[in-house]
Amino acid sequence: MMRSTAAIEDIYRIIYTEHFDPYSVLGIHPVRYKNRDCMAVRAFMPRAEHAYVLRETEDGVIEDFPMLRVHEEGFFEYVFENETAPFPYKLRRETFEGEVHAFYDSYAFLPQLTDFDLHLFGEGNHYRIYDKLGAHYREVNGVGGIEFAVWAPNARSVSVIGSFNDWDRRRHAMRVLGSSGVWEIFIPGIGADELYKFEIKTRDGHVLAKADPFGRAMEKRPYTASVIRTPEPFTWTDKEWMEQRRDNDPMHAPVSIYEAHAGSWKKAVDADGEPHPLSYRDLAHELVPYLQENGYTHVEFLPLMEHPFDGSWGYQVAGYYAPTSRYGSPEDLMYLVNRCHEAGIGVILDWVPAHFPKDSHALGWFDGSHLYEHADPRKGEHMDWGTLIFNFGRNEVRNFLIANALFWLEHFHIDGLRIDAVASMLYLDYSRNEGEWVPNEFGGRENLEAIDFIRQLNWAVHSYHPGVMVMAEESTAFSGVTQDVDSDGLGFDLKWNMGWMNDTLEYFEKDPIFRKYHHNNLTFSLLYAFSERFLLPISHDEVVHGKKAMISKMPGDYWQKFANMRLFFGYKFGHPGKKLLFMGQEFGQWDEWNHDGQLDWKLLEFDAHRQLLAWVRDLNRLYKGEPALFEDDFSWEGFQWIEHEDADRSILAFERIALDRDNRLVFLCNFTPSVHQRYRIGVRQPGRYIELLNSDATFYGGSGVGNGGEVETSEQPSHGREHSIELTVPPLGVVVLKRQAD
Repeated sequence: MMRSTAAIEDIYRIIYTEHFDPYSVLGIHPVRYKNRDCMAVRAFMPRAEHAYVLRETEDGVIEDFPMLRVHEEGFFEYVFENETAPFPYKLRRETFEGEVHAFYDSYAFLPQLTDFDLHLFGEGNHYRIYDKLGAHYREVNGVGGIEFAVWAPNARSVSVIGSFNDWDRRRHAMRVLGSSGVWEIFIPGIGADELYKFEIKTRDGHVLAKADPFGRAMEKRPYTASVIRTPEPFTWTDKEWMEQRRDNDPMHAPVSIYEAHAGSWKKAVDADGEPHPLSYRDLAHELVPYLQENGYTHVEFLPLMEHPFDGSWGYQVAGYYAPTSRYGSPEDLMYLVNRCHEAGIGVILDWVPAHFPKDSHALGWFDGSHLYEHADPRKGEHMDWGTLIFNFGRNEVRNFLIANALFWLEHFHIDGLRIDAVASMLYLDYSRNEGEWVPNEFGGRENLEAIDFIRQLNWAVHSYHPGVMVMAEESTAFSGVTQDVDSDGLGFDLKWNMGWMNDTLEYFEKDPIFRKYHHNNLTFSLLYAFSERFLLPISHDEVVHGKKAMISKMPGDYWQKFANMRLFFGYKFGHPGKKLLFMGQEFGQWDEWNHDGQLDWKLLEFDAHRQLLAWVRDLNRLYKGEPALFEDDFSWEGFQWIEHEDADRSILAFERIALDRDNRLVFLCNFTPSVHQRYRIGVRQPGRYIELLNSDATFYGGSGVGNGGEVETSEQPSHGREHSIELTVPPLGVVVLKRQAD
């Protein structure tokens, strides 16, 4: 090795990527040389046979200065004996293979992250940290390039590897910024679509190649590299929607959600005759009109964040900031959301902060330590799911997740988040046997760190994005799920009513002969219906893993199955709570959902399936047009029983009531195939009642039993009301009535 102004130990640390601050060695530095102050430029260029420093003179001439090969591995240096201050320069390397490259030196640039950025991140309060960590285009001193930054506090060294440096970790070793644990490097001259990873040398010398936790795009599976994304112009045209969203309260508005898996809603056929999922733009042109035609207010997509395994349906996320490349680019997803908003449809994303997969390129064991997950498997691993659990007590992890939620709302104009597996976050003993979990500091089973995280998440979402909904898939009796954070609640807008879903499906699966013995399955939900703000879900989870599709659950012959489905949907739309239905159930998909397939659209060639879809369409239209069905979903003032004790005939009757209290709808539901003549129910207002909907109408495939479209009240009291109406009750049917205005 030739003599260098750098210490021998530092040179070897550079060569073997052991240096925590390669900028202190490489780049341009003041040195003492021949007993005088000089400037030395040092570079490490593996595979270079010759290297030069390039300087531009005042008259624009480029001068090159041959660098001294200090070490045979490619460590070069040139000392400018007549310079005492840093100056702009470039490097040129000539490889043994004859390639010539001129480039700006990464090690000549100062860090772009500020101390304030690092301080906020360390506190867990940098809600735009996604603009700082990851890979971002910058112009520094007039030079364009990509700044890379990653949090890896327990690493011995970190490098950027990628398609631009032959995946050689020696070429772009990063520096750590103080005690923050954040590593950074600016690489001039590279841009969009380059592949990259962070290669991390752990404390014990292992080398890990990790995708960027903040990466904006990833390769298509089975490949796992991150992809550099530079901002492409996208023109949003949803300003009016966004302004209305900010000013409106969705809790007093209609919310009818169509839950969809983007990859299996419908397939397209390529030139070779092979089916493939629709792209984001295809969905914008096919799914959005379908939603609009059938009256939905929102679409909820199963997770669209990048995930390596199709069979996880998106719930095992590896790229939290990267829309999955299965269906197109981030701009393509923006296009889909924009088209939804133009059509008056909100977009909800499933979001998974509860756990993440163990794939070697993902977050687990990120820097050779349990960085994102708890070290103790009793707190850090879901044995049932084979996934890892976030360490919600670590500030930077909490910041990573909350900033991610805000990222989707900010960059993609998402209108709501459905938080998956909240129950698994709230309880330390979730799905664990005795001895397999660790109590909290007070000896209890509540995960206090996760609870604090959820409260901070909901506070941040509602503070920065008023009008956005956050929904909890939460199946326990944990109190205050939808209570405000300021009142010691968790702060969710809505909670999935899993009790209603289980009880109602259990009831409907029974032969109508036996339903009278299970009448409380229907009435029990009203004992707790207003303890939280509830959403009534029939989700993907109810039509997989041998549970059968909805219509296949229904008892009886072909006609009765469809009648039961119409009755189920009618009863659901009358019941207090916002609504959600998984794709395919609206037209009677017979088969369980298969994420590799598509919905059986050919069924719409048959009358019964078209008629069921027409019923759901008209329910959605009624729902959106009648304030009694959505204005007061969360109090007894918006709902009143008329008849809930007629178990022998399996009949329910109730009112839904708007905020003005005079605007009321009457629901009469018959859960058996028997027709009941002259069935009397009490009403509060006298006059003529119009039959708005009847699920037994022949138009919907019913038998045509009804009341001629209207009925008059009599002065005969009934059900504690001064007036009553006498109705013919259709078989397995629901009738919706409204008093005609004077």
